Amino acid sequence: MAQVLEFKLPDLGEGLTGAEIVRWLVQVGDVVAVDQPVVEVETAKAMVDVPCPYAGVVTARFGEEGTELPVGAPLITVAVGAPSSGDGDTEGSGNVLVGYGTSEAPARRRRVRQAQPSANGTAPAPEVPEVPEGPVPVISPLVRRLARENGLDLRELTGSGPEGLILRADVEYALRAAAAAQGRTAAAPAPPAPAVSVTPSAPVTPGGTRTPLKGVRGAVADKLSRSRREIPDATCWVDADATELMRARTAMNAAGGPKISLLALLARICTAALARFPELNSSVDLEAREVVQYDHIHLGFAAQTERGLVVPVVRDAHARDAESLTAEFARLTESARTGVLTPAELTGGTFTLNNYGVFGVDGSTPIINHPEAAMLGVGRIIPKPWVHEGELAVRQVVQLSLTFDHRVCDGGTAGGFLRHVADCVEQPAVLLRTL
Repeated sequence: MAQVLEFKLPDLGEGLTGAEIVRWLVQVGDVVAVDQPVVEVETAKAMVDVPCPYAGVVTARFGEEGTELPVGAPLITVAVGAPSSGDGDTEGSGNVLVGYGTSEAPARRRRVRQAQPSANGTAPAPEVPEVPEGPVPVISPLVRRLARENGLDLRELTGSGPEGLILRADVEYALRAAAAAQGRTAAAPAPPAPAVSVTPSAPVTPGGTRTPLKGVRGAVADKLSRSRREIPDATCWVDADATELMRARTAMNAAGGPKISLLALLARICTAALARFPELNSSVDLEAREVVQYDHIHLGFAAQTERGLVVPVVRDAHARDAESLTAEFARLTESARTGVLTPAELTGGTFTLNNYGVFGVDGSTPIINHPEAAMLGVGRIIPKPWVHEGELAVRQVVQLSLTFDHRVCDGGTAGGFLRHVADCVEQPAVLLRTL
């Protein structure tokens, strides 16, 4: 006899209290396997596929696409058949996020035939068919998003990957074919279109349009507001001659092997300076009225994406060399660009490095990424007149700024940190003495 179990929106971790339904991956009547993704949601941190811990038939869905649900709200109900093990265990896997539990990919979903009424007019509970054996690859969020943004139904495609997996190349080929077909259709004269009235997509008020503060934008607004309310911040800055740092990077990359990014070198300088001035690698516990100083450096870095500003975190940055930092920065940046960062990759930072020079600006007074205690800002590196060895010369100059929580240290500590960073930028050999 089937038992109907309710699967609620799980706690996705890192203090998240809810999520917005982006796209349902199953329909009522579909057969789902244990740990099969059933819905794609967007939290304030990232896009997340939520897997169902039960195997059975989907009997109900709760919430339309675009609906925001709090943690603990019902997502779906699943009719679960009698367990084959005979021990009555129907608890499921207990997994929360894809990749955090079983290693095998879930089976491909299929629709179950509706049960026919019995002779006495009552409809029996739906039978749960056998779940197909063997791993079936799950389409990546990037491929699904590409298809969704272009109005392409993935169910109409045949994948060219292993086990029929639909790849990005399959979606791009289908989009090119559709564009070519549309071009041929457009070449023929079309009858005049009837006049239609256009309804604004968003409520229009005098002078502009209202845009809800939700998702990433809403989370950023809340965090920045809290930072300004709670942290008595101060900013100091200094100009530095980065000519030798740029030469050192050129020499390192000319020696062969993986290329080293400028951000990785700045990160190495940051971690070395924090080892000398650990007061800035801390946070303030208001309830306990204590400064919590960390024995590890989880380095956040600001990344601008289509979804807004995010701050991915490089774990244990102090234990990484320049090559490892370069690779991790590249991986996290690509994940940020495609919107697949996990909540764990967006939280837990102890210090933030903000390279706003990529926007073509020289300086800034950044807002501290609460609950951290400091942020180092780096402007653009450009040729400027500079006194070098007693003579005027054209050098590669950068402005460095440090915004810090005045509760964790005084100006002397902040100035010492920033001066040490500047010294390492001007004379990279200084960094060798701190390793």
